[in-house]
Amino acid sequence: MPYRGFEDLDVWKRSKKLAVDIYAAFRSSNDWGLKNQITRSAVSVLSNIAEGHERGTTKEFIRFLYIAKGSTAELRTQLSIASEVGEINAETVTRLIDEARQINAMLQSLIRSTETRAGEEAAGYELLDFVSEARKLATEN
Repeated sequence: MPYRGFEDLDVWKRSKKLAVDIYAAFRSSNDWGLKNQITRSAVSVLSNIAEGHERGTTKEFIRFLYIAKGSTAELRTQLSIASEVGEINAETVTRLIDEARQINAMLQSLIRSTETRAGEEAAGYELLDFVSEARKLATEN
């Protein structure tokens, strides 16, 4: 299957699944403020991957990948708070935080491979080439 866009990136797919899992985990929460912050953080991860990709430059793509990494840290922090105040059970929060950490590592790998490729062939590759190679590396992690 040929590469079509950010939707083909494994890190984007996993981020989307994590966001859906977050919504499901907090569906019955009555703490609107915390629930809103957590779901916004989760959606922010995949949204920043998509936006950076669609900006069309390597520099912007990398910048938005770093923003997505920040959102995973924000999400882990909020999940810890939710667990402490009894909004989510320990087993679920551990699973969600572990997935956020794995996504963070995938983002770092994608950043590193994109930066490396950009440095090696600054003028010779289009964004699609960077993403395709980075996608392969991120899938290996």
